[in-house]
Amino acid sequence: MIVTPLDSATLDSKEQYVFYHKMLDFVLKELLVNIQKQNLCSHQELTIFKQYSDLFLYSIEAMRIKYMYDEEENMKIDLTESGFPNYLEFRYLYNDLDLRNEYISKLENVDDIKEEFLDTLLRKKEPIKRRRLFQAASIVYYNSVNPKYIFKKFVQGKVINAPENSPAKYITSWSFYDVSDNRPYICFMYFDYEGKRSNDFKEPLYKVLKETADRKMALDTMAHNIDRKLGDIHPKYIKRLDLGPLHNVFAKDENKITHAILEGIAKKQIPLESYALSFKTDEVFSGSTFTEGGFFSKQTYQKWNEVDRRKYVFAPHRIIQLLHSKTPEVLNKLAKEPIQTSDLKISM
Repeated sequence: MIVTPLDSATLDSKEQYVFYHKMLDFVLKELLVNIQKQNLCSHQELTIFKQYSDLFLYSIEAMRIKYMYDEEENMKIDLTESGFPNYLEFRYLYNDLDLRNEYISKLENVDDIKEEFLDTLLRKKEPIKRRRLFQAASIVYYNSVNPKYIFKKFVQGKVINAPENSPAKYITSWSFYDVSDNRPYICFMYFDYEGKRSNDFKEPLYKVLKETADRKMALDTMAHNIDRKLGDIHPKYIKRLDLGPLHNVFAKDENKITHAILEGIAKKQIPLESYALSFKTDEVFSGSTFTEGGFFSKQTYQKWNEVDRRKYVFAPHRIIQLLHSKTPEVLNKLAKEPIQTSDLKISM
């Protein structure tokens, strides 16, 4: 049985780590499939989205290996409008792996541990001590996890040519993990560039995005700030995806969808692995431009249209039925009917 306190959850057993990882992996893959079916992202955006999801899931798997047999530390999941790991867990991963060479030099020989484990299991007929399992997991962790693939607080994508019929010539993307709500966000920006050398703008662009667009804020404010700081770059369309919260057995917040699922699980109306995922898109287009400054300091800025905000819910059929019964007022505010996903089945 999975028991969690009201404001935070600590995974403290091998079974819980496996359960949680399977749920996240399944839900994110279902999200990608159904975003494509519903045409909520372009083909190129979906390809980029999958790359960020792969980084995220790789990091979750690294956390699972790290904490699997650790008796002193446990992975913490944020329960307030999130359902994802606390952002500090990603920092701990990156800090650990920054010192991986130092740790690896202190680890035992893999062949020696294998021989010891076989001797304990086959000859002595005894279980492996948890302390030794943790040491073996540490060897796997430090030898197999690649720091390049860890999802950081801010992840910058490349500048590429946008497809035909796009709002602008170029597209770039970035993702960030907001520290206030512990959720991943993915952003796309379509823009034009009026300079002569296309490579000149990339480093200044990346620097501005990291300094200006690395946290949750009003999308038109973000667009205005980016536009102000980049003279030769003209953003035309910015899109932000908000993943979450993930409503599941670990969550404990004031969200009505979360309450409906937890109540259903408690009354055994729905299984323990039941879930729903809230998903939001914010989009803003440049309607026209205006110019400020004198003859030698003239700069063109965008006039931004009103931000278009849309909310969606992804959930299996049984959960959608439950939400129609328990939270119709929430579903009425969605951009479309809840989007059906597959059932998750985990053998406990």
